[in-house]
Formats: sequence, C-alpha cells, structure tokens
Amino acid sequence: MQASIEKVSSLERRLNVSLPVHEIEAEVENRLKRLARSMRMHGFRPGKVPFRLVEQTYGGQVRKEVLGDVLQKSFGEAVRQQNLRVAGFPRFEPRPGSEGSQQVEFSATFEVYPEVTVNELSGVRIERPVVSVGEAEVDKTIEILRKQRVSFRETERDARLGDSVTIDYRGTIDGQEFEGGSGADQNVVLGEAGLLADFQRHVLGARPGEARGFELTFPEDYHGKEVAGKTARFDVTVKRVAEPVLPEVDADFARALGIADGDIQRMREDVKGNLEREVRRRRDARVKDQVMAALLENSSVELPKALIQMEIERMMAGMRRDLQARGLTTEQITMPPEPFEAEAKRRVALGLIIAELVKREKLAARPEQIKAMVQDYAQSYEKPEEVVRWYYQSADRIREVESLVLETNVVEWVLSKAQVQDQPIAFDELMESRK
Repeated sequence: MQASIEKVSSLERRLNVSLPVHEIEAEVENRLKRLARSMRMHGFRPGKVPFRLVEQTYGGQVRKEVLGDVLQKSFGEAVRQQNLRVAGFPRFEPRPGSEGSQQVEFSATFEVYPEVTVNELSGVRIERPVVSVGEAEVDKTIEILRKQRVSFRETERDARLGDSVTIDYRGTIDGQEFEGGSGADQNVVLGEAGLLADFQRHVLGARPGEARGFELTFPEDYHGKEVAGKTARFDVTVKRVAEPVLPEVDADFARALGIADGDIQRMREDVKGNLEREVRRRRDARVKDQVMAALLENSSVELPKALIQMEIERMMAGMRRDLQARGLTTEQITMPPEPFEAEAKRRVALGLIIAELVKREKLAARPEQIKAMVQDYAQSYEKPEEVVRWYYQSADRIREVESLVLETNVVEWVLSKAQVQDQPIAFDELMESRK
C-alpha cells in the first residue's frame, strides 16, 4: 500500500492511497471460498456449490465489502501514522488510474480537530446571584402547593374570579355559526389563561341558570385566523358555579406531599430543602450561561464543517422526535437545516473549548463527583435510593451526568480566574427566570 496525505485547507486533509489489484482480488477469492463451504443452493448439497456460481452470485457484493474494509483499514493506519485527530467521517472517492493499471487508487477527504486557544480570563466579570430562602418563601410555596390541590364546591352565588363555571355557549358571526364557536357543559376557571378576557368579563357575576348575550370582537392576532378581527354574537348559559376550596395545612396535606407521618414541621423542612436545591440550580444555571458566553468571547477556534453538520443533524433528529411525540406525522414535518446552524456552531465551539480545558487543566469528572450529583438529583424524589439505582443501571445515564460534572468543573475553573461579584436578587426574580 502506498499512501500520502495532502493539506487541502487549514482543517481539511486528503489521503491518497494506492493498493495492488492482486491483493484485493486475493482477498475476494478467499472470502468467496469461505462462503462456498457453507453456501446452500437448490440442486446442490451444502458446501458443494461450484465456485463459479458462488462468484457469479456474490462476487460483486463481496468485492464491494473487501474494498470497504481495505479502505477503512488503510485510512486508519494512515491517520495513526500521521497522528491525526479526525473530525467527523471521511469521504471516500475512487481516483482515475491509467489504462491497464494494476493498482486500485482512491482518496479520502476529511477534517481534523482544530487548535483551541483560550485567552486570559482575569478581566471577565461574572455576576453570581445571591438568594436567601426563609420562612416567607416556604409559606409562599406551600400556598402554591395548596392551589395546585384545589377542589371546587358548588354554590348558588354569582360567579367570581377563581370560580369554576359550567357553561353552554353558542357564537355566530353575521348570523352564521363558526368552527369552535359553540359548546355544551364546558368547564372553565375564571381568571385562568385560555379563555378570552372579554368573554370572561361577560360571564363574571352570573348566577347558576342565568343566560347572557353579548358581542365580542376577536383580537387581530387571534390563533383562529378565520375569526381574527371579526365581531361575534355569543349566547351563554351559566349552568353551574363552584367556588375554590383550598386544603388545610394539616397532617393529611403533609402526607399528600410525601411526609409519611404527617409531621407539618418536617413538611416545611422538606419544602425548604427543595427550594434551596432549586435556587442553587437556577443560580448555577445563570452563572454557567455567563461562563460559557465568556469562553466563547475569549477563545479562538476554527470549527470543522463536519462537526457542525453532525450537530445540525442531531438537533433536527431531536426536534423531529419531539414533534412526532406531539402527534405530527413524518410527512407533516418539514425542517430546513438553516435555522439550526447558529446554535449548532455555538455548541460545537463550546464542546471543543471545554474538551481543551478538561485536557489541559486536568478537569476530568471524578467518580465521587458523579455520585454526589446523582445523589443531589435523587433528593427531589420520594425514594432517593431508587433514583440513584436507576441512574447507575444505565451507562448512558451516567455518561450524561459525567458530562454535566465536566461542565461544572470547567465553570469552577473559570470562576477561579475571573472576577466574581455576588449580586443579591429577590427570590421571585430568580424563580421566575426560565431556567
């Protein structure tokens, strides 16, 4: 085998390989002979099929397999000899040879991993949110938990915000009914999203059995395009009004939250612990976002096109699975790659930068760090020990945790180099953030 590598661009390389034809043909013949020993064909005993028939039937397929194996082997040997780190997959192409040549020639075009330069970070400023979790935050959270477990009790009074009402309604535009404009025995909670504010306003104050008629103009940006901006006439009958009843904060409520003995103080401690974990998670997410932005801004790296394309395909596959889980069919999903490109570049760049820092600064995840993170996740569940076992039953799940630990180690390293300023913020401001 003769092989040479040429530099096409800063990251792209081309491997040119020349192989003797007789070596290829010898391997093809060996494989066909092995196949003939076990081949079955009508009219012949097992292993007694004439070689020419074996060659006629499987020669093309076997020759293709041999070429593929030889190319992969030759490629692997060449990149090892040159000590190259291949990014993505090579593109193999046959090369035209001279007439009557006894050589098989091909090229493999590929990219290599780039050099990564992380610049000085001492001038980077990172704001770290500082939030305290006290009794007021615990009380507020318990109130939210009560509302999540609300029940409704029928009443004869007028409908108010927060009440659940059962209604029949019929809507028309220019005397004609329209799609979605009518319904019977519809239950809605007044004040919640999903019902137009003008519609709710006309239902407020109605008593059970009361009928009301009114006009309503749909917003110009209404999701139902056929009625957007149009005025409809609605006739509504309120059949039932039910007022909200919040559960008492008692032993039963504590047991409903997973406190087996119903101890209310233990419940409050449990709520506070969960809040502190969530505050820590959101604080760390904010800090991580700043760190990653700083690394991107203070690093130099050329991105291999192959890695960007692989990341785009991975993101598109994930989006496709999500849309299919929501009920869309493959035919309904049209997905151009361009909207994914910017985020794919960001992810590839961060992946290369993080990998470089992990290697250079020896930031690899240690087993005790992985275990600590798994145990921290598990504390949010009723049976933490079962969650820990679930994680360790899957190598893929542990690898995901390991990846997060690597990122955490990189964040801590950056914080040790940057200027970190603690920034007190309100509990509600942090909890209302998207992360």
